Amino acid sequence: MTKAISADQLKNYQQDLAEHAGAQLAERAVTKNGILATAADYRSEITMNPVFSIDLDTGKVANQKQSGRCWMFAALNTMRHDIHNNFKVSDDFELSQSYTFFWDKLEKANYFYENVLKTADLPTSDRKVAWLMTTPQQDGGQWDMVIALIQKYGVVPQSVMPETKSSSASGEFNSTLNLKLRKDAVELRELVASKASEDEIAARKDKMLNEVYRLCSYSFGEPPASFDFEYRDKDNNYHLDQNLTPQDFFAKYIGWDLDDYVSIINGPTDDKPYNHMYTVEMLGNVVDGRQVRHLNVDMSTFREVAVKQLESGESVWFGCDVGQSSDRQKGIMDTELYRKDELFDIDFSMSKAERLDYGESLMTHAMVLTGVDLVDGQPTKWKVENSWGDKVGTKGFFVMSDSWMDEYCYQVVVNKKFLPQELQDVLKEEPKVLAPWDPMGSLA
Repeated sequence: MTKAISADQLKNYQQDLAEHAGAQLAERAVTKNGILATAADYRSEITMNPVFSIDLDTGKVANQKQSGRCWMFAALNTMRHDIHNNFKVSDDFELSQSYTFFWDKLEKANYFYENVLKTADLPTSDRKVAWLMTTPQQDGGQWDMVIALIQKYGVVPQSVMPETKSSSASGEFNSTLNLKLRKDAVELRELVASKASEDEIAARKDKMLNEVYRLCSYSFGEPPASFDFEYRDKDNNYHLDQNLTPQDFFAKYIGWDLDDYVSIINGPTDDKPYNHMYTVEMLGNVVDGRQVRHLNVDMSTFREVAVKQLESGESVWFGCDVGQSSDRQKGIMDTELYRKDELFDIDFSMSKAERLDYGESLMTHAMVLTGVDLVDGQPTKWKVENSWGDKVGTKGFFVMSDSWMDEYCYQVVVNKKFLPQELQDVLKEEPKVLAPWDPMGSLA
């Protein structure tokens, strides 16, 4: 039986408010300053002092501007750090995010078309079809998705393929591409319904992809097939490396075995037992490319492998819910930053699993761990390289408390050699397939 709010209930609420200690003072403060400014605890800023016992030199912070490419920036930044250390390039050297962005858009279009064809026999009201059409593609992604792009297309310096209006502010491009993809979905579904041949469908899809290539080329510029890499190092020595392909450049200047780097998640929900592998249906970008695969572990293991990689001198890609208990301008992420429970005398507490299950939290942003403060061997706070430019935080770097990592970090990427042997063995396990809308399939 449903019940409306009664007059007696309202009277009780009003009476309770009148008897609440400091109610009028709190009302004046919140109406004037807002919730977060009133609930802010200045002591958090003191404890989040940006000094770390392990602090990697990584150069200047990049800026993704008005785009959702954090996952891509974070991955390319981890690779840039190696180039910075090994070849003494300038602090402002960057790999081209526009280059990988171009290929991601083209590959995501193809991935979308393939999923449209796979679900063409389902009604548009089906949840999977509705999920596809809600956002045919977007800027976000995951570690395995950018690795799939690099394995297929390589990388280039930003000087070879610089930023454009559409790469730095992607809203117009995304709305245009999504309009095209939804229109194309109508046609592909109609072709399937009319029993068109595989050759007819393939020919039409090829024409669609040709149009997407044109759309991307006008917006980002056409990617180079080969290029010259010219720079002066920090000792002012001149270097010229000619006729490189993007794959040549990756092999010579980065040279990682990308298969060694694996996604470690902490998803403490009942449907994801620890120490097992997971993937997500309809999540990816490169058809027949690298699969998104996650190893779910407890937080003790999660932080331990991150510390080990930092101790080895290598930065760590990670994904988190950046909007939770954080101050963008000060560059602080700390569970003690705001005292909303004290301000309102309301218990807002939820477990990490409850926040995931009930839609309160999921991974929204990817950044790079470049330092950690260890006290008696245990981390107390972490240094974070963001991709929002140098006007926020400490020249673009943030400080994250260890308690914040516990509650709002969901993914780190580490070299598998830092995992204990029993977990390296688990990596070979066939992953359990999660639903497309599972929170572990969220895109940073």
